[in-house]
Amino acid sequence: MAAPSFDDDPPPPRRARADYARERGERPQRGGYERRGDYAHARGDERRGDYAHARGDERRGDYAHARGDFAQERGDRPPARSRARHDTRAASHEETIVSDGPRRSRRRGSSGPPSEPPEPPVKRGGGGRGGWRRFLPSWKMVVAGVVVLAAGVFGMIMVAYANTPVPDEAQAQAIAEQSTIYYRDGKRPIATLGFKRESVPITEMADTVKDAAIAIENKTFWEDSGISITGMIRSLWSTVSGQQLQGASTITQQMARNYYDGLSQEVSIKRKVMEIMVAVKLDEELTKEQILQNYLNTINFGRAYGVEAAAKAYFPGKNVHAKNLTPEQGAYLAARIQRPSWDHDAPALKARWKTVIQYMAEQWPEKYGNLPKTAKFPKTRAKVSDNEMGGLRGYMVEQVLKELEGRGLTRDKVRSGGFKIISTFDRKLMLHAKTAVKETMKAYNMSTEFHAGLAAVNPKNGRVLAFYGGDDFVTDPWNEPFQSTKQAASAFKPYVLAAWLQAGYSLKSYVPGNETVPKELPGQQVGGFRNSHNVGTAVDVIKATAQSVNTAYVSMAYALPNKLDDVKNLVKEAGFNEKRMDQDVEEHQYQFAIGSALVTPVEQAAGYSIFANGGKYTPYHVVQQVKDRDGKVVYPEMAPSKRVIDEDVAADATVAMQEVLKSGTAAGKGLGARPAAGKTGTNNDEKEAWFVGYTPQISTAVGFYREQCVTKTGKVVPPEHSNCPIYRKGSKKYGPNNPYTRVKEVSLGFEGAGPPTIVWQKFMQLAHEGLPIEKFPERAEVGTPENIVPSPTPTPTPTPEADDEPLDTGDPFGDQNQDCLVNCDVDEGPTLPEGDVDTGMDDSDQLGLPDSDVDTAGGGAVPHARPSGARPAPARHEDQ
Repeated sequence: MAAPSFDDDPPPPRRARADYARERGERPQRGGYERRGDYAHARGDERRGDYAHARGDERRGDYAHARGDFAQERGDRPPARSRARHDTRAASHEETIVSDGPRRSRRRGSSGPPSEPPEPPVKRGGGGRGGWRRFLPSWKMVVAGVVVLAAGVFGMIMVAYANTPVPDEAQAQAIAEQSTIYYRDGKRPIATLGFKRESVPITEMADTVKDAAIAIENKTFWEDSGISITGMIRSLWSTVSGQQLQGASTITQQMARNYYDGLSQEVSIKRKVMEIMVAVKLDEELTKEQILQNYLNTINFGRAYGVEAAAKAYFPGKNVHAKNLTPEQGAYLAARIQRPSWDHDAPALKARWKTVIQYMAEQWPEKYGNLPKTAKFPKTRAKVSDNEMGGLRGYMVEQVLKELEGRGLTRDKVRSGGFKIISTFDRKLMLHAKTAVKETMKAYNMSTEFHAGLAAVNPKNGRVLAFYGGDDFVTDPWNEPFQSTKQAASAFKPYVLAAWLQAGYSLKSYVPGNETVPKELPGQQVGGFRNSHNVGTAVDVIKATAQSVNTAYVSMAYALPNKLDDVKNLVKEAGFNEKRMDQDVEEHQYQFAIGSALVTPVEQAAGYSIFANGGKYTPYHVVQQVKDRDGKVVYPEMAPSKRVIDEDVAADATVAMQEVLKSGTAAGKGLGARPAAGKTGTNNDEKEAWFVGYTPQISTAVGFYREQCVTKTGKVVPPEHSNCPIYRKGSKKYGPNNPYTRVKEVSLGFEGAGPPTIVWQKFMQLAHEGLPIEKFPERAEVGTPENIVPSPTPTPTPTPEADDEPLDTGDPFGDQNQDCLVNCDVDEGPTLPEGDVDTGMDDSDQLGLPDSDVDTAGGGAVPHARPSGARPAPARHEDQ
């Protein structure tokens, strides 16, 4: 077949081709070369017309022509064609051999509309994929696509699974447990604080509650691989469709979400996918028992988290634990998992409880087959009081939390850490303290204007055994013995006595009885320091202590080597607030020696322990130890003791203070055969009254003061729960910035030898019941006499030893019982009921105490001596 030649002339126009066909007697056709050229011209695309024709591309209109030429070359007969198509192809062929020149573009000019595109090829027999079907993929392509897609998804899943770590840290909320504060025996709880959860091993959970949870939440738990395909699809569909989120179904997935950190509760596909991956891995790494244990210890039951705490919260009784739950009780807790907010006996809860019972019977017929017929809805607590601070408990809890806060254990950590906190408080002594105060106040017909504070400390180790600070912390949170700072009055004089003896001066020294030496001292008011009664020009130190002589003690402070600084440094070492001591010396100067400083009852009780414990001081504290949930002691007791005064100094100071109860201002109010010592205190106008006393076993301080609630017009209004009202009923005028009443401290109407000493006596008798009698050390006769004033003429009878009459007949008080208000005809005080008082005090565990300003006392080195201030302040009388 000769190769066609092309010249440079363009092909004849379409009209010429049509005329040529008519001359041959043929009907013009719109196929073959003409259609291809017109179509290419219409699109302006050489690749569709000339280029396709030059290449003999079968996919564009030359498919049939190329086959014909190929068949001719092989000598084969081409397939039969329609006459029109054959003639048209022949004409087209003839046209192709007109020119021997190179092929040109078949583009047309602007004349005439474009021709239509060619028809797609059709298989023989009328078959083929014409029309829209040519766009559909074949089944082979579909299968290949599905395989590729499945492989890709599977690969992605495997990559995601491999890269999903199992969280190694539990959520803080998942392991949060409530802490319990105990009395000092470590057995009786005071209060439970914080997150109500108690984790227990699965061996301490009854099978009934385990079976109930599995029956209602995940019946295939023991067989599945940690996930449920149907549940997973349902959950994903709910998330995508925006419907209410449904649970992940399996216990393993719920445990993963509730327990591990990083799996939040948010509603998202990402979180669900991660949850699924973690659940599958957990099922491989943990046993089913471990998964179930974590689940039942972390799940929310409404009033509490975990089956142990929930059992105690819902079911009445003293010995309620997860290991003792009945089938009905187990089903009850399992029914609450779906909606923990249900009331304890909600109808919907009862209906779900029946469902749980039925599922248990169906899954374990041998164990619970008859349960649907016999089960009765269990009895539950209608309401559980969550007020952990009511009554006396609140005062104890608050002091424990404050002390732990000072040691770095915050309140939030306490409420979530599952700690076992053993306090220093003795339950019976706490009740005895309240009894002693309330009975005495009732006997003296005291109103709510009167305030009393009592604190009792073990002098050997600084443990606060008991206190009275109020009746109900919720309505009156002010804790009197720890927060009320009042002038110590003459109950402060023993510290001057200790400084006197420590300086090397003896009890046999003579000190001024009528006026101070020197006569004028910084801080005195006009007329100088005075006494309320005449004791003569000179008295020895024991008599000055028993009769609480102001002029004697001010002169003793002035005669010390470093004057007031010796006293101030000593009381700081004995645990008193340093800032208050410094401030008082600066403001009141030598009134500091007779008790102008502000102190609290607990500071006084702990301070007197230097006399009761041979000169050693241990900071008062209210926490013995703190154990974590594993039983390890994480906060041990902080009870370091230090020597403040010599042992012999303490012994001689005690001799002087014993005389206060034998023949001084509190005569007749001792503890009978049990040795005791102490000191009364009453400030000006009897606004504050004290008694602080001790035995070798317990040191106790009692203080009283009185406050009236006065309006701007001077009207006295009764207090509300011991607090002055800020608001006035029916008026919007008053509030915190404009209170309805203001506090005004007024006279008590009694002295330290009155109700304060009576309360001390009652409490100490109750507290010492069952304890052995311990005696004080013998008099040591420390120091040498330092006569500030000459001995009187004739020489006064010296203070007798031991059991001899301590005072001569020239007692300036006259009647020895003039300061006694009640029970003056007996030495042993009123008869009190017997009781088993467990004190169990030991002085072990002397541990270190960190520096802290929060509810700790004492510590540090003795400050350098500094001169006293020069600003005068009003003077006060001694005890009456």
